[in-house]
Amino acid sequence: MFTKLPLKLTAPFGLLTDEAKLAFRSKPEGISKLISTRHIPENDNYWDQYFTLFDTPSDVFSLISPHDIRRAFLDAPENAATLVRVVTSRLFNLVSDHTFPVEQTTTSVTSYASSLIKAATAARNPTKEVLNCVRILQRVLPVIFEVEGESNAFELEVLWKKVQIDSEDGLRVVEPQFVIEDEDDHSEHEAASSRSVESKAKTKQTLPSLGEKLFRCIMDLLFCCGFTLPTKIQVDHYKINYVIWEKGVGSTVDPGPNAQYDSNKIEVLRLLLVLFSRQIYISPASLFSKPSFYTLHMVRKTPRRDVLTLLCSLLNTILNSSTPNNLTIASVAGKVPYNHLVFKGEDSRTALVGMCLQVLCVLLDFQSGPAKDVVSGNDENAMSMPTAQTNAFRYFLAKLHRTQDFAFILDGITSILDQQLAASNIILPGSRRSIPYIPETIILFWKLIELNKKFRAYVLDSDKVVDVLAYLFCYGLEIKDKPQQHGLCRSLSYIVQTLSAEPAFGNKLCLPVKISLPTKWSTPGTAADVMITSIYSMMATTSGAMTSLYPALIIALSNVAPYFKNLSIVSSNRLIQLLTSFANPRFLLSDESHPRLLFLMLEVFNSVIFHHLSDNPNLLYAIIMAHKTFQDLGTFTLASGLREIRQAELVREERTRHEDSNRKSNLGETDIEAGDVQAEKARLLRIESHRMESFREGAPDDEDVEATSTPSRKSEKARGKMRERSESSETTSSAELLASAGVGRSGFVPTQEWVASWQQGLPLDTVMLVISELLPKIQSSQVGGQKAPTTGEVIDFLRTVSLVGVLPPVPPLHPRKFTWSDASMVWLTSLIWGEIYVHGMSPLGIWSSTNVRLFFVKHTNSQPRQIAGTMSHVVGELFSPARQRPEFP
Repeated sequence: MFTKLPLKLTAPFGLLTDEAKLAFRSKPEGISKLISTRHIPENDNYWDQYFTLFDTPSDVFSLISPHDIRRAFLDAPENAATLVRVVTSRLFNLVSDHTFPVEQTTTSVTSYASSLIKAATAARNPTKEVLNCVRILQRVLPVIFEVEGESNAFELEVLWKKVQIDSEDGLRVVEPQFVIEDEDDHSEHEAASSRSVESKAKTKQTLPSLGEKLFRCIMDLLFCCGFTLPTKIQVDHYKINYVIWEKGVGSTVDPGPNAQYDSNKIEVLRLLLVLFSRQIYISPASLFSKPSFYTLHMVRKTPRRDVLTLLCSLLNTILNSSTPNNLTIASVAGKVPYNHLVFKGEDSRTALVGMCLQVLCVLLDFQSGPAKDVVSGNDENAMSMPTAQTNAFRYFLAKLHRTQDFAFILDGITSILDQQLAASNIILPGSRRSIPYIPETIILFWKLIELNKKFRAYVLDSDKVVDVLAYLFCYGLEIKDKPQQHGLCRSLSYIVQTLSAEPAFGNKLCLPVKISLPTKWSTPGTAADVMITSIYSMMATTSGAMTSLYPALIIALSNVAPYFKNLSIVSSNRLIQLLTSFANPRFLLSDESHPRLLFLMLEVFNSVIFHHLSDNPNLLYAIIMAHKTFQDLGTFTLASGLREIRQAELVREERTRHEDSNRKSNLGETDIEAGDVQAEKARLLRIESHRMESFREGAPDDEDVEATSTPSRKSEKARGKMRERSESSETTSSAELLASAGVGRSGFVPTQEWVASWQQGLPLDTVMLVISELLPKIQSSQVGGQKAPTTGEVIDFLRTVSLVGVLPPVPPLHPRKFTWSDASMVWLTSLIWGEIYVHGMSPLGIWSSTNVRLFFVKHTNSQPRQIAGTMSHVVGELFSPARQRPEFP
C-alpha cells in the first residue's frame, strides 16, 4: 500500500525516485536491452521509459554513456536506428499535440495542494517528454557521428532517406507536419489503391526525410508559445509564432526575461549545436569536400522568414545580455566578490547568451561544399560574397543597413568587452568571474566587420573604434601567456590587420583612448601609442611563443604608419626596439621568413618620414640615435652576421666564467686591489667616452661596446686566442658555412646568395637619406666649445625640420588586407569548435569520450582551487610588489 507513496508524492513535480533510474542502468529492461536484444520493435513498451524516466539533462548524460551507444551501434545497429526513429517520431507527435506545452507550474500553496491531490492519476507531462526527446538526441547523435567518421551510410539511411509514395492525380495530398509514414502504412495504402474500383492516374510524391522534419520541428520549438515564448503573444490556437525573441534588430517588442523559457531555449539550441557538430568528426583535409548535411540544410534550405527571425533573435539575445532590463537575481549575485567560488554553475541567462553566440558563430562561419561564398571579379580585384543560395545567414547579416541597428550592435559588443575588462581590472584579483563567452563575442565582431561593409564603415567612422581596439589588445595581453589561448590571440591579430587596411581607421588613431585601462597596460598618448606598445608587449614578453602572430601585427603597423602623429617617446622607442630585434643576425638567419618582418618594419619608418616627418620628432630622434643599426643593415652579409653571433656567444661565455670565478673566490669589495679598481675605472670611462662620441663619429652605442669589450685583466695569451679566432672567422669560408648550418631552424641553412636576395631589396634609402641630412646638423652643434644641446632642444629642432626637395616623391599607399585561404578557414573553424568543445565539457560533457578529428584534444588533470587557497593567494597578491608599483614590459 505504501510502496508507491513516494512515487505519488513526487509525480506532480515530474520527479522519479532513484530506484527507477538506478534500475535503468542495472536491470535487463534498461539500457542493457538496447545492446543485448536484437530487433526491438518500434511499438515495444521498452521505448516509453526514454521519455518519462529522466528529469534533467544530467540524468540523461549520466544514465546513458557514450560507451552504451557505441556498443549498441556496433552490436545492434538496428536498435540504434530504431531509437532515433522512435525518439524523433514521438517528438514530432508531441509538438503537434494540443496538450503541448503544459502551462508553467507556480509555487503557490494552492497549486502544491492540487498537485498532491492529482498524484494518484500520474498525468502525462508532454513538456517533460519533449525535453527528454531533445536530450536523448543530444546524447546519441555525437556517438553516431564519431563511429560513422567520414562515412555517411547510417545517416543517409536513417535521417536523410526520402520515401516516395503514390498520390492520385488531381488531388492535393496534404501531409501532417509531424507525422511519419511507416512501412506498414505504405503497404496498406498500396493495397487500398489496388482495390480501388475507379482507375485514376497516379503520380509519385516524395516525402521529406527524417532530418528535414527534425529541423522543421526544432525551428517550431524555438518559437513555440508557452515553451520558448510567452503565451500572451499566442494568436488564437496557433502556438507556433515566428516572432523575434527580444527587442533590437528588427523588433521593438521586449517580452521580458523568463528563466524557464530561457532554459528550454538552451535545450533546443544545444540539440541544434549537436547536429552542427558533425563537422568535428571530419578531418581538416576533408572539411570542404565532405560538408555536414545538417549545417548545409540549415543555411541553404531554411525558409527566408525563419532565417531572418532566428538570426535577429540570436543577435538580440546576445547584445541585450548586459542591459539593465535583463538583470536577474543570479546575474546580480554574480557581482558579489568570490561568489562564483561558493555557488557553482551559471544562471540560465548567461548560458543562453553563450549558446546563442556558439550557434551564430557556427552558422556564420560555415562555408563547406556548395555553401562557399561566390567569387566575382578577376584575380586582382576578386571578391567573395555570400548569396541567399550559399549561406542565407551570412547573406542576410551582410544585408543589415539601418543606422540604429548598427548602433545597437556596436553598443552591445562594446558593453560585453567592457564587462570583461572590468572583471580583470579589479582590486581583488579573481574576485569576479570573467565573461565566459568573450572568444565567441570577438569572433562575432570579426564576422560582422568582414561580411557587412556598411557596418564596418559605421564602426570606423565612430569614435568607439579606438575603444574597441583597446579592448581587443587588453584581452590579448591578458591571455598571451596561456598557450591554449594562442589561437584566439591569432584571431585578434587578424582583426587588427583587417581594420588597419581601412584609411578611416588610421585617421582615428590620433584620438585618445577614453576607457580606463589597467595600470600595467596603460600608455600615455593616443590610440596609436596604445597600439604600438601593445604589439611590442605581445611580441617581447612571450619568448617567441607566438611567432605566428608577428606578420599580421607588423603588417597592421605598416598599414597605419602613414597616419602616425605625435608618437610618444615610449612608443617611438618600442618601434626602434622591434627593428633592433628583427635586425639581430641570430633572428634574421634563423628562418627564411624573418627578413620579411624587417622589411615591413623599415616600411613603417619610411611611411612616417614621407607623410608626417615633423609631426613625429620623438620617432625621428630615435631613428637618428639608432643610425648604426640602419647602417649595418646596408652592409649586412652572411659573414658579418655570423661574426656578430660568434662575438655575442664569446662575450656570454666570458661573462659566465667571470661570474663563476667571482662566486668561487667569494671576494668582498674590501679585498679588491687598488690596481683592479683603477683598471675598472678606466674601462668605465672608456665606455662612457664611446657613448658620448656616438653622435660625433658614428661609433657603436654602449650595448655594442659592452658586447665587443673584453675584461681588462685578460692575459696576453688569451688576447692572442681571441685575435686568432677573429682572424680565422674572417678568412675561413668553410667554417662560416658550418656555422650557418647551426644558426637556422628546422633544417634551414642560410647562404650568402639568400642573404643577398633580400638584403639588396631592403627599403633603406629613405631612412639613410634622413640620417645623412640630419645627423651632421646635430653633430655640428656639438663641436667646438659650444654647450651640447639637450634632448629637448634636439626634439624642438627636429619638429621644425622639412626635407621637401630632398626626399623622393611620396609613393602611393597600398595597405595589405587580410585575405582568406582554405587553410585559414579550416583554422578558424577549428578554433570555433574548439571553444564550443571546451564549453560543452562542463557540466554535461556533450562530446567527451568521442574521437574528434577536426582538432587535437589534450586532456589535463586540473585540481580545483579551494576557497582558503584562493583567499591566501588574494592576500599575497594585494601585498606583492607587483601590485604596489606599475608593471611595464
